[in-house]
Amino acid sequence: MTSTPSAVRFEHGSPTVDAETIAQGLGIAAADVQPLLRSGAITSRCELGQDEDDGLTRLTFFLRGTRFRLVVDAAGRILRRSTIDFGQRPLPPSLRA
Repeated sequence: MTSTPSAVRFEHGSPTVDAETIAQGLGIAAADVQPLLRSGAITSRCELGQDEDDGLTRLTFFLRGTRFRLVVDAAGRILRRSTIDFGQRPLPPSLRA
C-alpha cells in the first residue's frame, strides 16, 4: 500500500496547501490559483487551535463570494472542509471572521 501525499504540509511551522485542494474548494482551475494569489484576488487566513483545539490549524481562503475552509491536524491531514458560495454577491462580513 502506498501513502498519498498530504494536501497540506508544514514547513518551518508555516502551512503550504496544494493548489488542487484550493482550486477544488473555491470552484476554480488549479492553474488559476497562483495568479489569483499573486494578484490578491484570493486571500487567506491561518489560525492555530487553542485549548481543546490544540494541535489543529484552520486555513481559510476567500475568493469573491466564496469562502473555503480546511481544518487540519499537525500532520496535515484534512479533518474538515467546507465551502460557502454566495455566487455574485459578496460574502457577508460575518463570514470573513
